Amino acid sequence: MSLTLRRSAAPLTCVLTVCTLAAHAAEPPNFTKDVAPVLQARCQECHRPGEAAPFSLLTYEQARPWAKAIKAAVVQGKMPPWFADPHYGKFSNDRSLRKSEIDTVVAWVDAGAPRGDAKDMPPPREFANGWTIPKPDTVIELPTPFEIPASGVLEYQHIVIPAPFKTDQWVQMAEARPTDRSHVHHIIAFIREPGSKWLKDAKPGIPFVPEKVKENENTDTSELPSDFLVGYAPGQPPERFEPGQAKLIRAGSDIILQVHYTTDGKASSDRSRIGLVFAKEQPKKRVFTVSATNGKFKIPAGDPNYRVDAEFELGTNVTLYGLHPHMHGRGKDFEYRVKYPGGQTQTLLSVPNYRATWQLWYDLAEPIALPKGTKIECTAHFDNSPNNALNPDPTKDVVWGDQSWDEMMVGFFNVVFDAKMPLRDLFPPTRKPRAEVAQ
Repeated sequence: MSLTLRRSAAPLTCVLTVCTLAAHAAEPPNFTKDVAPVLQARCQECHRPGEAAPFSLLTYEQARPWAKAIKAAVVQGKMPPWFADPHYGKFSNDRSLRKSEIDTVVAWVDAGAPRGDAKDMPPPREFANGWTIPKPDTVIELPTPFEIPASGVLEYQHIVIPAPFKTDQWVQMAEARPTDRSHVHHIIAFIREPGSKWLKDAKPGIPFVPEKVKENENTDTSELPSDFLVGYAPGQPPERFEPGQAKLIRAGSDIILQVHYTTDGKASSDRSRIGLVFAKEQPKKRVFTVSATNGKFKIPAGDPNYRVDAEFELGTNVTLYGLHPHMHGRGKDFEYRVKYPGGQTQTLLSVPNYRATWQLWYDLAEPIALPKGTKIECTAHFDNSPNNALNPDPTKDVVWGDQSWDEMMVGFFNVVFDAKMPLRDLFPPTRKPRAEVAQ
């Protein structure tokens, strides 16, 4: 009898140990230990007070009511917004969740979204008050609030901020922010260098609508008018450059804020602004935003897959750092390629399901050195059919235009080159920017 007991004790102990381990392993994820780190790393930059997201995810109390919606968004790939085809290119700012992170969120929600032990909560992320960049060295804003009417269509407003800097300034970080996100479709801050005739009739500090260029079928008004400093649109991140790299604002340059306002039945006001963080020392490399554009298209009514191409040929050697496709609601997909002088091509980025509601930059994990004569080629498709839920009117042909019911086709990209190189060298002899670059 005792022998039997001694023989059964070991297996019994093993069984109990295995059961204990299995029970421990089966414990579901909780918020404080498992989910909060995911939200901090992937979500809180937008999901906090004052940012683009409609609710905050800083605490358990804020996240718990949205648990099922969070699960649906991450399973469907809607959040965090990231639309690059993983088969092409690697990106340093890839927002997509790893499978383990998705599994953690799903298991947490399926278990009833438990809180967990408060001591496991990670320290809160620190954000500069009102900015996603560090505290700006200077802030440039509209001189007076812009009064937004309750209804009607507003053309792009251009506000000239006269020469805020008497000496050259190198900008390492820049961020554009509206004070009324619900009525601001986008902001672009341009640098107008001394001698430029662009918007020469605009009075400083007073919103100005330039006269529209008379167009015909051979007119292409899509090219950027001047040096792009920074932009704002939902999902568009601030400009952040590596140490030793920066954008240049030459002494005596004006800053022009282009703001696109929309109406929604409620009057409001906005005082958009940009924050700038300057380089701590003279950079060796200059960053410049270029664009491949095509403004000559006409998308036929009802066409579900209309193709538009654009390209930009480099006038000198540069290093390519980031890509930023831009279309409106009919935008369907977008692809960037490089075509080297020898004829070889390489796909850099494919966005098979473009979403105009999120304007994203795709920063290359490994920047690419491109020789003079390389072409940046862009191909976009547009869905002007009734099947497109974002299509304002599938019965109309669509051409280039400023308003959201018009269309655009722009392939922005950031290049880096020697800070001492004249900017004119970036452009081939046959193509100079409208700003008549002379520096």
